[in-house]
Amino acid sequence: MTTSCVLLLLITLALCVVVPSISGHEFEVNGKVLELDESNFDAAISSFDFVFVEFYAPWCGHCKRLSPQLDKAAPMLSGFKKPVVIAKINADKYSRIASKYEIEAFPTLKIFMHGVPTNYYGPRKSDLLVRYLRKFVAPDVTVLESDSGITEFVEAAGTYFPIFIGVGLDESAILNLAIQYKKNAWFSMAKDFSEKTMALYDLDKVPALVALHPNFNEQNIFYGPFEDKFLEEFIQQCLLPLTLPLTGENLKLLKNDKRKIVLTIMKDEKHYESKEFIKLLKAAASANRDFIFAYVGFKQWQDFAEAFEVSRKTPLPKMVVWDGDEVYFSVIGSESIHSEDQGSQITLFLERFREGKVIEKALGPSFLGYIISLLGMRMVYIFIFLVAVVFLIATVGKDEPIEPGDTRDPSVTQNREARMTTDKED
Repeated sequence: MTTSCVLLLLITLALCVVVPSISGHEFEVNGKVLELDESNFDAAISSFDFVFVEFYAPWCGHCKRLSPQLDKAAPMLSGFKKPVVIAKINADKYSRIASKYEIEAFPTLKIFMHGVPTNYYGPRKSDLLVRYLRKFVAPDVTVLESDSGITEFVEAAGTYFPIFIGVGLDESAILNLAIQYKKNAWFSMAKDFSEKTMALYDLDKVPALVALHPNFNEQNIFYGPFEDKFLEEFIQQCLLPLTLPLTGENLKLLKNDKRKIVLTIMKDEKHYESKEFIKLLKAAASANRDFIFAYVGFKQWQDFAEAFEVSRKTPLPKMVVWDGDEVYFSVIGSESIHSEDQGSQITLFLERFREGKVIEKALGPSFLGYIISLLGMRMVYIFIFLVAVVFLIATVGKDEPIEPGDTRDPSVTQNREARMTTDKED
């Protein structure tokens, strides 16, 4: 065999070794959930424009319940014009990946858009998940050509996100902001429309930007000026409804909003008296857009309410101003809202807060209940176990001092030390 033949054979053998390792990281859109590990995670993320990833743990009950929903959603998402691939990885086992993406609870859901991760806080049922993720692959601004196109767009968008419709407005006016806030809302531009559409959305004139919150039956209209500063302020304020019912899921919507939260704690948010009070809150919210207005029922979420010094004996409703973190403000003279002329009392509450007539307080220990609900009891048990182990090591590792004049048999001391060593090994 000639030297050239030998070299050719060696190169061929080398390629046979290399190619399988490359092809081992090739993926296809087949409507199934990809099971990833540390060896192929980065390759999978870079192989698709949109990848929805569940970081799970085998022992996690929520993860087990989510799994069949992902299996149902995967073939529907793969059928998009721009497909979304669903993948999962055991973040409890593959700690390097978990550490890289700061995974602290299970399941944690992220959508990778062109390799860039974004936290996912949306619905988890398969049909709602599909509708939610459709927004990520939709155009930044959808151009609507007719009245029927507007109707179809609003129906397809669903109720989870706010919807912005530019009427008689140039697409370029909102394009940059639409790209910036695409994760949080639908954006569209009505290119052609009739008087019927004008009446449907209560438009007095055009151009205008209509903001809809279908889930809360709310609508707001912006008539300008159509400059980035004013447009962005309007969009930011309309990302949340005028009044937001607080739940564990809705709390996550507040993370990126810098406004303080006017929080009302009620006995039962579903009671008819509470619903009447919420109408007053909406009126106040409409006139005070520099705040977020939210409410929670003591009956619906007692642990959360107790963090604001609320008990079963507290006169309710009670209003506070919360920074969204660990501090809240009690307004002097407006600790609770009485049953008569509540609208005026809400106005007085806001006036006193703006005047600085407040007492700053820290959230109470019951807020631990909220932390536990987010992290899961298993994480709490692990933390307690680790503290106990550290304490045990510190205690057992101490040498027992020998007093001056101690005449005990050295063999007894040696036996005791041997028993202590055995205990530590156990």
